[in-house]
Amino acid sequence: MGCVNVSTNINGIPYLATTNVTVSDTSVDLALGFRSIQPVGTFFVRLAQTIPTGTTGTLPITLTLNGTTRQLTTIGGAAVTAAELTGTGVFEVFNDRFNGILQVVSPLVAGA
Repeated sequence: MGCVNVSTNINGIPYLATTNVTVSDTSVDLALGFRSIQPVGTFFVRLAQTIPTGTTGTLPITLTLNGTTRQLTTIGGAAVTAAELTGTGVFEVFNDRFNGILQVVSPLVAGA
């Protein structure tokens, strides 16, 4: 994938840990910092901080990478919500910056 300043697995797939979780009235943003990744491909996100207790479960999740914030969606185009990301853990995302796709690839399983 040609990634720079980012950890990758043995297959070269980027592995990005959240640097901050911010809750607003309209979304829950997972900050991934400033990293050089390819504009099309998959990457893993390690949710290192939990979404704060009491956060409205219907709030959509956004990811901020390199100063750009985009909504995270499912394969059907529905927003991934705070209720679907409980606890900490790892999930896979497909990113196509050219076509505006930021989609969860791995199933999200509620857990602690």
